[in-house]
Formats: sequence, structure tokens, C-alpha cells
Amino acid sequence: MQLNYYLDDDQKSLLEMVRQFVKKELTWDVVRRYDATGQFPMELYKKATDMGLTALSIPEKYGGPGQGYFTSALVMEELGKGDAGFAVSVGANNLGMTPVLLGGTEMQKQKICDYILNGGSVAFALTEAGAGSDASACRTTAVRDGDEYVINGTKTFITNGGIADAYVVFATVDPSKGNKGITAFIVERNRFGVSTGKEENKMGIRLSNTTEVIFEDVRIPIENRLGEEGKGFRLALETLDRTRPSGSAPAVGICQSAIDQCVKYGKERKTFGRPILANQGLQFMLADMEIQTQAARTLTLKAASMLDEGNVNPAFGAVTKTFVGDTAVKVAMDAVQIFGGYGYSREYPVEILVRNAKIFQIFEGTNQIQRMVIASGLIGKL
Repeated sequence: MQLNYYLDDDQKSLLEMVRQFVKKELTWDVVRRYDATGQFPMELYKKATDMGLTALSIPEKYGGPGQGYFTSALVMEELGKGDAGFAVSVGANNLGMTPVLLGGTEMQKQKICDYILNGGSVAFALTEAGAGSDASACRTTAVRDGDEYVINGTKTFITNGGIADAYVVFATVDPSKGNKGITAFIVERNRFGVSTGKEENKMGIRLSNTTEVIFEDVRIPIENRLGEEGKGFRLALETLDRTRPSGSAPAVGICQSAIDQCVKYGKERKTFGRPILANQGLQFMLADMEIQTQAARTLTLKAASMLDEGNVNPAFGAVTKTFVGDTAVKVAMDAVQIFGGYGYSREYPVEILVRNAKIFQIFEGTNQIQRMVIASGLIGKL
């Protein structure tokens, strides 16, 4: 779908630059090679960094371009058309930076933004093996020792965990307090005791770096704490409320890629002497894919526009995340069906869309958790 009537000249130029990057760099042969090996495409990531794509949301006052949520979502969709895993890694700086912009001091904000502006990356370290959907079950500890904190614990499924220069780590200062003990800290990669564990051998988004991050008696100064003790859980939720659109946009890219590939293949592939898309049954499938994709895109951009206007609505963000994730899986599966047996083969590009789509129903709060948020917003306290 052409969005030019929504966009200003700067947005049009930016998207054209991203489209050319995807067309030139994220070709099917490149994506297939990295998907097969699971190796992170660092060279491509550096090119995206040099283009400023990892720093889009940094405010102008800290030296960044100050692009809003709407523009960031547009860029993430374009990258998602090339490969959603790569888009997730490019967009991960926004996730890592947001809690600092929300709860940090001016010095902390400038420090994190400088990491990103200088070509580095910042990772959001919340999830643990026993604390995924239930983030309040955090076991990573931060023990105060004079003017320092000592951090111990292991974080799992951390996007860009293996390449980050700094982490925003959520740890408990008092396990007995549950989520009221969780506190956020900035932890630099080069501190003694910080290491990365296994890199996940994932089903999909294999062009995204995903690792364990291990903290063993890591000492950080008190000035690395974000806000007050016990405010970290709320800070994590407020962060996710603001990253839903850019986090969902690569899945919209999956949908659009599925449609584009089905149209191309369906015109070329012939059965009984006619292109397969002459079959009305497949036409209806393709039409439903388009309907669902347009709805997913509209929700994503509406959620982004609301945030740009200062309207933070957790329930609407949950609606967006849930619908877009479910839609991406449905549209990708339909693409495989249209391709038939070839859709099930790794020689063709649609099977990777299914594997990439599935994670959007899982990470940053499963779609079951999102439905709880939506229902809570409707019902209130009982």
C-alpha cells in the first residue's frame, strides 16, 4: 500500500533510502544464508547503523534526529519486509534506550544516547528463565554495598545481548517485595563479571542476535541506578507501552512481503494452462491477506500516532500487539498454502515468514497476557 499521502518529504526520502537498502542488502540469497547459519549479519547491521537507522528515536536535545513513533514504525515495517529478525535487532536500541529516557537523569540519558550515536547498541535485559510472562518473578539481585550495587543473575532471550555495549538490567533489591523490589540499572558491557552465555538457536528471526547475559558479582556505582529503588517494574511496563508500534511493525512487513511474493509467484505459476491466481479460491485468500494486512498496518500506525500525541494507552497497545502478531502468523501461513508444496520448501522464501512471524505472538508479553491487559482495561477491578 502506498502511504505517500500521509507522509512529508523527509519521511518519503527516509523510506526510499530504507527501501533501497533492503533491495540491495537484504536480498533473498543473503537472508537465506544467514538464516541457515544463524550467524548475526554484523556487516549489514553496521551499514544500518551508519545510515542512522539504529538511532532514529534519539531526541534532538541529545544529538539524535528526534524521529517520532510514527516514522520509526514506518522504517521498521520496511526493514521487516526484507527480514523481520534483522529489523528486530535494528530496532532494539529503541527498547533499550526508552527506560533511560523515561526514568534516567540527564547525564544517564546523554550517556546512553552517545553509545548509540557512536555506533554502539543498548540492550533491554528483563527476561529470565523463570520470569518471562511473570516478570515480577525476577531472580537477578542487586545488593547495595556502600556507594555501589553488586549484581548477580542471568538474563535470557536478550535481543542484541551478544553485541550490546550496555544493558538496562532489571534486578530486585529485595526478593520478598515481589515487583516492588525490582529496580533498573545501567550496566556497561566492559564491567568485570559481565559475560554472554549461549546464543539461542531459534526457530525464526535468525538474523537477530539473541543470547543469555550473565552477571557475576558485577559492581556498578549508585549513579547507574535508574530512578528510585523499587520503581523498575513500573518502568519496564511503561517502556513496553511505548514500544508496541515499532515492535509490531516488522510483523506488518512480514505480511506485506507475503502478499508481494504470492502475487509474483501466483502470476508466474501455471496449472491447467492458467496462472494459479486465476483460481477464485486463491484470489479470495489473497484478498483476505490484504484486508488483514491493511488492518494490522492501520492499528500499528494509529498506536504510533497516539504516542506521538502523548496518548499512552496500554490497552490499545495490547490490542495492536495481539492483532498484528496473530495476523502475521495467519497471513504467512496462507502464503505457504498459495505456494503449495514449494511453500514448504526452504528453496522458496515464504516458509521463513512463518518461522519469523510466530515470535510476534510470544515476545514482549505473549498474546495471552495481552488479552488479559485488554480485558482488564474493559472490565476494571472486580
